[in-house]
Amino acid sequence: MQYTTLGRTGLSVGVAGLGCGGFSRLGLGTGGSEAEAVDLVREALDLGVNLLDTAAVYGTEEVVGKALRGVDRDRVVVCTKASKPAGAPQFTAEAVLESLDVSLRRLALDHVDVFQLHAVPPDAYDHVRSAVVPALARAREAGKFRFLGITETAPADIEQRMLHRAVQDDVWDTVMPAFHMMHQVARAQVFPFTRTRGIGTLLMFVVRGIFARPARLAETLRALAAEGKIDAALAEDTTPLGFLLHPAGATSLTDAAYRYARHEPGADVVLFGTGDRAHLRANVASILAPPLPASDRARLDAAFAHLRGVGLDVPPSATRG
Repeated sequence: MQYTTLGRTGLSVGVAGLGCGGFSRLGLGTGGSEAEAVDLVREALDLGVNLLDTAAVYGTEEVVGKALRGVDRDRVVVCTKASKPAGAPQFTAEAVLESLDVSLRRLALDHVDVFQLHAVPPDAYDHVRSAVVPALARAREAGKFRFLGITETAPADIEQRMLHRAVQDDVWDTVMPAFHMMHQVARAQVFPFTRTRGIGTLLMFVVRGIFARPARLAETLRALAAEGKIDAALAEDTTPLGFLLHPAGATSLTDAAYRYARHEPGADVVLFGTGDRAHLRANVASILAPPLPASDRARLDAAFAHLRGVGLDVPPSATRG
């Protein structure tokens, strides 16, 4: 594993972080058992993955807690999140603090390393900043978490307006932006500020379905070409984005996607999800691989830097990241 420092937190974290939500939810979302999910987390730890990102809404906090039994607490950076309660008009300090307490019980921990407000839309930011953050400061002083983070509503905020504000506010120790080969908005909206202000970054949506399923990518490229948003030649290639696949380049589209994000200036941790042990090892290997050839990366940037909101598909519950 390769390690980096997560911004001003000072935490040493592997550049590959295990996302415990998404479509797979450690395999629980695809028919796997709790015991298999526990084994998956433990194999990730054996590979050197030391950052685990879960959330109250994922249904995986108890699995993470069981996987960490007997593990040196200082070896692992545990991140979890509180969402706006379903049907509630807004985040409230009371609900967020209750979510934190419940998460600690499920995880069987006395504190988490990073506690994040999850899926905050742009129009909720002022309220969260004024009404929720002060209460969380008291919870931090009580030792319930070490660092405070915030995550975006990626498909509903394709210009990253909320994060653009958050990274200029001296409150957040970490942020979680969506970033991938065809959604590069964070390069201008987020990373210049996180890099200068020492805010740690946890990248999500790096692969999702668009790069894991060639047919899905081909369909997307055809639609974009029909709308005049990309060069038509990109949609005509029988192997979508096949220029990335060559002996000196990527071995697959998912390999390319992980390597593209991992080596973006401003990227600290690339989050990946999985429910399969072979897939786990392949994802980690890609994140640890060298950068894509400069010519391939330049071609991706030239073709797609102007796009917004492509490939940001979410699980059935829109609050799962």
